[in-house]
Amino acid sequence: MFDLDRWREIFESIRSNILRTVLSGFTVALGLYIFIVLFGFGNGLKNAFTEGFARDASNLISISTGKTTIAFEGLQSDRKVTLQNKDLDHIINEDPEKIEYTSARYTSNMLVKYGKESGAYQVNGTDPEETYIENRTILEGRYINNADIEKKQNVAVIGRMVQRDLIKNGNAVGKDIDLNGTVFKVIGVFSDDGGDQDERMISVPISTLQQLKKSSDTLSTIFVTYNQNLSPAEAITYSDNLEKSLKKNLQVSPDDENAVRVNNNAKNMEKTFQFLLIITLIVGFIGLGTLLAGIIGISNIMVYIVKERTREIGVRKAIGAKPNAIVALIIQESVVITVISGIIGVALGVLTLTLIGDRLEKYFIMAPSVGWGLIAVAFVCLVIAGLISGFVPAYRASKIKPIEALRSD
Repeated sequence: MFDLDRWREIFESIRSNILRTVLSGFTVALGLYIFIVLFGFGNGLKNAFTEGFARDASNLISISTGKTTIAFEGLQSDRKVTLQNKDLDHIINEDPEKIEYTSARYTSNMLVKYGKESGAYQVNGTDPEETYIENRTILEGRYINNADIEKKQNVAVIGRMVQRDLIKNGNAVGKDIDLNGTVFKVIGVFSDDGGDQDERMISVPISTLQQLKKSSDTLSTIFVTYNQNLSPAEAITYSDNLEKSLKKNLQVSPDDENAVRVNNNAKNMEKTFQFLLIITLIVGFIGLGTLLAGIIGISNIMVYIVKERTREIGVRKAIGAKPNAIVALIIQESVVITVISGIIGVALGVLTLTLIGDRLEKYFIMAPSVGWGLIAVAFVCLVIAGLISGFVPAYRASKIKPIEALRSD
């Protein structure tokens, strides 16, 4: 039940001991403030790393080949290894449940012309799933589809920078462009998170480009995105098994690292995320340390407050006050100081992170922030700690006999 007299007594005690209250509240507010700012910076680091690796699908495995460096099964070293369509089929059929998307690419540098404009661009023979793997966004028209692949259509999807260079500001869809003497119709324009370099590419059906290259079934690269339900360890194991299987099919030594190259983003990011985990643990340790300092601060001040009020407690008990009422009064004062100080600490911490925004991006801290869930947990923990800090000395004081309390100095 709301007791107005008790609240008056609490605020009178706070007003009569301003310095003591401010010092105890400052410790709590500072602890929560540092906790929020540190965790915000930690999240800012994570955001920067995530942004840096977000150009292509984060679960991407890319497969390419080179020349052998080790003689194997009667075949000499320095032998050129080439991927073919059958290798893509092998990857798809070997472990389909672990695959999200696959895309083959056959790359060729070509002179591209449109009207009086021309330039050299990378032309990729590819398939519909490339758009998911490359995280591309269609700005105009559409992307390559399965019908284009089956019919070996002379159609092309151009990057935003190709449109700007050749077609300028006009609508590119429906325009005819010349690729090394062969006319292709533009069916779409894409943007790519990879930036200008990736937007200076042209994608055409892989079957069409292979046909132009004397009916070749050669592939430059195979892209695979693994099932996102796989853990990082399972994804690494999958790519390792994939590499062994391909080396066996292509008659390459298991120890030859140049002939077949399997690049797994999960493996590349493993050490990065280990580093981030260490940073998070350090930030968490320091943040929890500052909270603990706040808890210790409020605990010490409550012990002092109770000791200072021992004679008052004796008087209360002598005139009939119940121990529970004494404990409740001191706990309530402790919680009030903790809650007010905590709110101030939270407000200042959130305000600081908001004002910082993206100003520290050059220091690899992007959009530092802390979730309200974590803030709420920290705040509640601090309030509970304040409650316990007030309860322990108050409970002990309530057990003192009135005569002993009145004799206390």
